[in-house]
Amino acid sequence: MVSSTARREILAPWLTTVTAAEFAGFLVPAYVGAITADARPAVQIPAVLAAGTCEGLVLGWGQARVLRRVLPGLPVRHWMIATAVGAVVAYAIGLAPSALADRWAGWPAWLAVLVAVPLGVVLLCSIGLAQRVVLRHFLPRTGVWVIASALAWLAGLAAFLTFAMPLWHPGQRLAQVVAIGLAGGLLMAATMAAVTGFALVRLLRPAPRPGAERRPGSAEGAG
Repeated sequence: MVSSTARREILAPWLTTVTAAEFAGFLVPAYVGAITADARPAVQIPAVLAAGTCEGLVLGWGQARVLRRVLPGLPVRHWMIATAVGAVVAYAIGLAPSALADRWAGWPAWLAVLVAVPLGVVLLCSIGLAQRVVLRHFLPRTGVWVIASALAWLAGLAAFLTFAMPLWHPGQRLAQVVAIGLAGGLLMAATMAAVTGFALVRLLRPAPRPGAERRPGSAEGAG
């Protein structure tokens, strides 16, 4: 059982460490994506997937460092690998529209939506589902983690796009483009860390025992 003090004390380290880890990991695919933007898919896709693996490993390492404070037996290597696998799946789905644009161009709108929606759900849930394989050995109710992780990435990506897209425009200097992307990446990382951090604190609470709220001798039962 995790004490209430430990739950409170894990939030601040999670916010700082996970934000830093995700931001550092994000720099790898951001750089690789920039230098391979005009490359052939046969070059770009493997490069970006490899970079996504690096991002997942760095993020997983940062998360595991904090998690081990309250879950001492958590295997860091397994958590890192699970996070990397989830990240690669997310990147592969994210690359699919551009990689298969020629094939999808002739699809009717309803079919494109029918395919895009479930793929989007899998993309958002991929890291949480992969991490659940490890986390379920240490905590109950790990389905909550999958949902929280999906919401965290949705919020993080929305924060990135909301911040960066209005600021990017044709003709900008490279330094401006990079600065906007870095600021957006940091905002995305902080948003994701905040959502998952608060979810983790709730997940670490012990599950209420049946009847615990009405113990014998309580005021309600004394009447």
